[in-house]
Amino acid sequence: QVQLAESGGGLVQAGGSLRLSCAASGDIFATTTLGWYRRPPGKQRELVASITTTGRLNYADSVKGRFTISRDSAKNTIFLQMNSLKPEDTAVYYCNAQKPTSIYWGQGTQVTVSS
Repeated sequence: QVQLAESGGGLVQAGGSLRLSCAASGDIFATTTLGWYRRPPGKQRELVASITTTGRLNYADSVKGRFTISRDSAKNTIFLQMNSLKPEDTAVYYCNAQKPTSIYWGQGTQVTVSS
């Protein structure tokens, strides 16, 4: 099992910034990808950004140029720096860890962007 603990959500005005953190613990061996997803109100969960163990990055088109995913491998932690936030970025943000045959989710952290 992999445990994921998110932190850093909150309320921010449009144009502001937030930084999310996700600490991974437990059986993290063979984890191939870590990432962030979000579920906007009334919508399905969607990929925001991901990073593989080889350092390959992937971003949703809607956040390119505004969000940056990074990791601290020594601390088994990933971050999501979110700049120039928009009201449409309002969502519950979930940390995600993938292994070849398993997927793990954090409990989520709320991000609310006011206009």
